[in-house]
Amino acid sequence: MTHRTLVRALLTSAVLAAGVMLAGCDSDQISLAQNAKANQPVPPKLVAAMTEKDMDMQSPILVRLFKQEAELEVWKQNRSGQFALLKTYPICRWSGDLGPKVREGDRQAPEGFYSINPSQMNPQSAYYLSFNTGYPNAFDKALGRTGSQLMVHGDCSSRGCYAMTDEQIAEIYSLGRESFFGGQKAFQLQAYPFRMTPVNMAKHRNNPNMPFWKMIKEGYDHFEVTKQEPRVDFCEKKYVFDAVKAPGATRDPVFDASAKCPAYVIPEEIASAVHEKEQKDAAETAKLVSKGTPVARLNTGIDGGMNAIFASKIPEGNTGLSEGGDSQALASMSLARAPGTIPGTVNPPKPNLAVQQEEPVVATTSSTTSSAGTRVASANASDKSASDKSTSDKSTSDKSEGFFSSFARKVGIGGTADASKTTAPPAPASAAPAKPKVAEAKPQSVVRVAPKAEPKQAAKPAPKPAVTTAAAAAPAPSSSTQLAGSAPVVQTNSFDTRFSAVK
Repeated sequence: MTHRTLVRALLTSAVLAAGVMLAGCDSDQISLAQNAKANQPVPPKLVAAMTEKDMDMQSPILVRLFKQEAELEVWKQNRSGQFALLKTYPICRWSGDLGPKVREGDRQAPEGFYSINPSQMNPQSAYYLSFNTGYPNAFDKALGRTGSQLMVHGDCSSRGCYAMTDEQIAEIYSLGRESFFGGQKAFQLQAYPFRMTPVNMAKHRNNPNMPFWKMIKEGYDHFEVTKQEPRVDFCEKKYVFDAVKAPGATRDPVFDASAKCPAYVIPEEIASAVHEKEQKDAAETAKLVSKGTPVARLNTGIDGGMNAIFASKIPEGNTGLSEGGDSQALASMSLARAPGTIPGTVNPPKPNLAVQQEEPVVATTSSTTSSAGTRVASANASDKSASDKSTSDKSTSDKSEGFFSSFARKVGIGGTADASKTTAPPAPASAAPAKPKVAEAKPQSVVRVAPKAEPKQAAKPAPKPAVTTAAAAAPAPSSSTQLAGSAPVVQTNSFDTRFSAVK
């Protein structure tokens, strides 16, 4: 009896020990899908798309993000071993400006190459589901950049993150979960300011972040020509892609983001293909610049962007720094179905109405181009801006002259007011031609005060020319150049205060 009891105890201990070992092996899988939200199956439509594109459910994935286009791409490895685009998701909200994150609290969504492992997946997120981007990486740390908890998550609200709808993040999370279940140790996240095309490189050629963007474009090009996840290393405070040991070396190179680069080479077939693409892109970019492609303006006080499909569903919605923000584009999307539920608390980017929003993408010969060739105003945007200024200043003028004087003028008995209107033009005549010249030299600074200038001169001719001259001259000393990584200018009402966590 005693012997039988001992045997049973030993068997029980062995079973428990095996269970602990199995639990240890599957701990990542358990943490990935520990609740109903995190355990949602991949939607049937995506499964059908995988079958059509010769992909396995649990094959590796790769994610690319683009701020200006407000899009997130999920790529998946097919049975040939190459990555192919599975689905593109419109981004509901991102914050900050085009450019990398530099410091804690600057509201910038990060840019660069990051690695996402199972421990960075958060099934218990306060924003439905999420995964941590892994910012800062070794390159960011080498430059002394700070920040934490920069996520891709749901709830369509951002203070330095890339925010999707809950339905979107559920799909993206399920794809990441299945790739980990299939054996992928980590998937790569590539975050860019925009698609690295010649047109965009030409538009942003004077941006102080351009050296950084050219550096990460190398990784973009490596992926474009190989359709393989590029290997990412860091040395001498720069990115290195697809490096392997040099001929004759006995071991792989060891990289340190802050140290001197070790001896390495890039495989010839990759190096030659990338070089050919870079030369072609550079030639096309130079051609666009020579044709006068206007330079995109820097941050004009707008915090981040939003895909047009979401902006079209929100009262007074605006895409901010993302593309497709004109009224016609939003109107054309108003009947399209939104990819997920937009929460009632969402705040779209707040446009600075004093600055024209349209930015031509192609070359133009308009005479409104400044002497530096940096900005060209859209005719439609100018007409709309003039109309908005006229409406706004008319109401201001009516209020300033008082009820009785306004009433008398409207019924035709205000002779004094009429006389002042007829004598007004000579006074501001000398100031009116000067304003376009100032706007060409300092478009951002002067445009901020321009909407209030002209109509007020018409309402009260005597004092207004002097005020207008002072207002136009005041911003002149300021510079429109923004330092790389500087904190973006944020409007006080651009976000609701419920998101108090600084990221």
